[in-house]
Amino acid sequence: MNPSALNYHHLLYFWAVAKEGSLRRASEVLHVSQPSISAQLKQLEESLGAPLFTRTTRRLILTDTGQTVLQYAEEIFSLGRELLTAIRQEPGQRPLRLHLGVADSVPKIIVRQQLTPVFKLVQSVRVIAREGSLEELITQLAGHKLDVVLADEPSTSALRVKTFNQRVSASDVVLCAAPLLAKRLVKDFPRSLDGAPAILPVSEMSLRRQLEHWFESRRVQPRVVAEVEDTALLTDLGAQGLGFVPVYSAVLDEIARSSRLQTIGVAKGLRMEIFAITAERRLQHPGVLAMTAASRQSAY
Repeated sequence: MNPSALNYHHLLYFWAVAKEGSLRRASEVLHVSQPSISAQLKQLEESLGAPLFTRTTRRLILTDTGQTVLQYAEEIFSLGRELLTAIRQEPGQRPLRLHLGVADSVPKIIVRQQLTPVFKLVQSVRVIAREGSLEELITQLAGHKLDVVLADEPSTSALRVKTFNQRVSASDVVLCAAPLLAKRLVKDFPRSLDGAPAILPVSEMSLRRQLEHWFESRRVQPRVVAEVEDTALLTDLGAQGLGFVPVYSAVLDEIARSSRLQTIGVAKGLRMEIFAITAERRLQHPGVLAMTAASRQSAY
């Protein structure tokens, strides 16, 4: 056997310790003695050439290398479980895997909308969704760890990866607020926004940059009370009456029902677009094809 080959038995012991948080609990789950597990971990660390845990008097803490190994171990054992399930099923029953990357700035309601046709496929589907920055996700796409990335801006040559962008959704940007604040700001909109409290996306997000230009063109300067990366948190803070918030028209009805936000006005000229980004021009994955079926004429 190749001495540099990965010992999956050692990896299983490591995975159990990382998940359980201690050698004692891992030994109880695996029904193996603590000294035996400790010895296996030491051999794994030696084969990898790096420590996986920082040992304290009370607990084991994963190192950076340990975090990386844990991510791969999760995928490896998940694939193992899926393999057993697939073998026990008829060929037509085996689930289709769709590895989806979602940019942090994309509202999760829109992600759910985009996945609706995927789950309507005749073949059963298993979606593995991961969030991150667009740059991180494009790197994973280039490494064939993802089938498609959903983002609110197209991938560009600046990321140094050849990709193809297809617009799958477009929405107006609607400014909303809790009832009392909305009642005050709806009068004389958009000039009423000058000095008004606002909860906006963080500056790195495409929508924030667009909003800043829009405010400038209307000669208004809101008072930013919070900058938020997560769209759900942004909406929740707006519902508390802390400031007005931008909402996409594609999800406005659903958000208004759940949070009681009311419309102040539409930011005319602003459009939020969602792109499906792939590494191949010719789409083949049935899940990606289902997501993009309604907008194939809008390829970029």
